[in-house]
Amino acid sequence: MDNNASLNNLARREARKGRGAASNRAGRYERYASEACDDGWGSLDEPLDKLKTTVEADKSRTIITRNQSPDLGFDRSINVYRGCEHGCAYCYARPTHAFLGLSAGQDFESRIYAKHDAPSQLARELTKPGYKPQMIALGTNTDPYQPVESRLSLTRNILSVLSDFHHPVGIVTKSFLVTRDIDILASLAERNLAKVILSVTSLDRKLSRRLEPRASAPAKRLNAIRELSTAGIPTGVYFAPVIPALNESELEAIFEAASEAGATEAGYILLRLPLEIRGLFEEWLDLHVPDKARHIMNRVRDMHAGRHYRSNFGLRQRGTGPSAELLHQRFRLARKKHGLDSPPLRLDTSLFCPPPKNGDQLLLF
Repeated sequence: MDNNASLNNLARREARKGRGAASNRAGRYERYASEACDDGWGSLDEPLDKLKTTVEADKSRTIITRNQSPDLGFDRSINVYRGCEHGCAYCYARPTHAFLGLSAGQDFESRIYAKHDAPSQLARELTKPGYKPQMIALGTNTDPYQPVESRLSLTRNILSVLSDFHHPVGIVTKSFLVTRDIDILASLAERNLAKVILSVTSLDRKLSRRLEPRASAPAKRLNAIRELSTAGIPTGVYFAPVIPALNESELEAIFEAASEAGATEAGYILLRLPLEIRGLFEEWLDLHVPDKARHIMNRVRDMHAGRHYRSNFGLRQRGTGPSAELLHQRFRLARKKHGLDSPPLRLDTSLFCPPPKNGDQLLLF
């Protein structure tokens, strides 16, 4: 049996309802890997137990992550959660769970690590001498509004700290839960300190449910754009990821729907398949769209010079070649047609001011 067939059989045995990854293969740093085998009692045919989500404490000593990537419009970000229960089959953050000795598959979406002291850590880091404010991005690795946020409220508390410091923030999410924090976001937006991007992968509810099993339905994301923009919060849309031969035909429809909901800017990101994600995504294709699987991967390679992924800055999110260029032309035309071609909003950094601490002397003027 070849390697691909073995992986596909593994995925069929381990796939669980409500989870995006079809298997839970060992992380790339693990010395050993296990595989289920028949014990003679038909054990491989037995239904798997429901996979429950657990939340553990993340003991990281810092909260603000810095980057120097020319592909990103920010140099710092905050991720209060490691792992993401949304379970998006294509998520480029999955390989980070390998650093914890866990799988990029089902572990990533069921074993979540939360930075419970993130708000107090942030306040300390913002008051360090010499700190110079620039927009902090939330949701760059894992979604700040994934289901566990509804009870932990760490993202909301982060926003409260940023509001107290008059610090600019940008959010990317797939969740309607962001509307819970309209009160704080509207206050920030009045000071030109906040904007929100909703990521929409498909308007097809069934496809979205299979790709992103625990993220908000497409209609709910569009409603989030509507509620945020109505509240005066600058809102945009990302068509991400663009999956060749699967959802790429929806670009124009998604931009039209987002524009009607109140979005004012738009972007897109091509499917990225680094490290373990390639195998996990191929398992997903084999389970959910087996008749299209080979064609989709051929189209992916067509946009990456014959490879399934290139990590080069400037190429990893856009690709190259005729198909990639055609996609970019469609993006430019659709963005202009639907009024989504406003320049990215530049948030104000001049208002930054740490709030006074207990015992500080108040200024007279």
